[in-house]
Amino acid sequence: MSLYVVVGFGPAGAATARLLAEKGHAVRVVTKSGRSPEPGIEHVALDAADGERLAGATQGASAVFGCAAPPYHRWASDWPPLASSLCAAAEATGAVLVMLGNLYGYGPVAGPLTKQLPLAAAGPKGKARAAVWEQARKLHEQGRVKAVEVRASDFFGPGVTDGGHLAARVMPRLLQGKPVSVLGDPDAPHSWTYLPDVARALVEVAGEERAWGRAWHAPTEPALSTREMTARLAARAGSGPVAVRRLSPAVLGVASLFSPLLRELKEVRYQFDRPFVVDSSAYEAEFAVRATPLDEQIEATVTWWRERR
Repeated sequence: MSLYVVVGFGPAGAATARLLAEKGHAVRVVTKSGRSPEPGIEHVALDAADGERLAGATQGASAVFGCAAPPYHRWASDWPPLASSLCAAAEATGAVLVMLGNLYGYGPVAGPLTKQLPLAAAGPKGKARAAVWEQARKLHEQGRVKAVEVRASDFFGPGVTDGGHLAARVMPRLLQGKPVSVLGDPDAPHSWTYLPDVARALVEVAGEERAWGRAWHAPTEPALSTREMTARLAARAGSGPVAVRRLSPAVLGVASLFSPLLRELKEVRYQFDRPFVVDSSAYEAEFAVRATPLDEQIEATVTWWRERR
């Protein structure tokens, strides 16, 4: 039995921890507040930005999964100490550092996003997220840590709630057959990464030495627009056709006065105003995990939201 440490217990951290526990591993989850233990998972309360304490909590671990993220409006200030702490813990313990990343670091691009693209974001969030991987990559190249990153597009599926664009703002209304309002162009192709596939990819690369030292795109089904995804969800839910409305700039402006999340999304609004298509073929050419078929994703998501209600 191997020990794995998961830092963060948001949707991806929770899915990763539970997957590891299902595989029979010992799992330790690190969060600021801690939680009650659950089968196969030990919860430890500490600030992951405290490098000394995190190194102590990761002693004996085969891998450390960096699945935590600072509050959205504090990325520029809080990512550097958290990333440094994760790297220091990996260096001190010899554990593989498996980072959960996203696509902000590329900035706006023309055409599909491939892992060969440079990290050329100009905004503060994109720069902060790119710097997290660059720090780990350089330490890997120096032989000080073993690091790998898995980058996902917008999360979708069971367990995705307030932070998902096809989650809390859409699913409750959709299940009632009510119109939904969405950010950006509802007809622009968009890639949605299924949450269980993110966890499966993170666990897979932790044990694949040939993956280390590089960043990979999590296996993701072909892009579909928000309108197409909503129609498929509504059809499976049996709620009938659901109207999809684009939030107007005026409404967004007013809503941003009260919603820190909407204010912070201004930097990455381009992801929804134009095609945002992820190419995960490099991962699929090297490793075993594949994206869950879309029909299964839709079925599981509708079922989860019905049970949640």
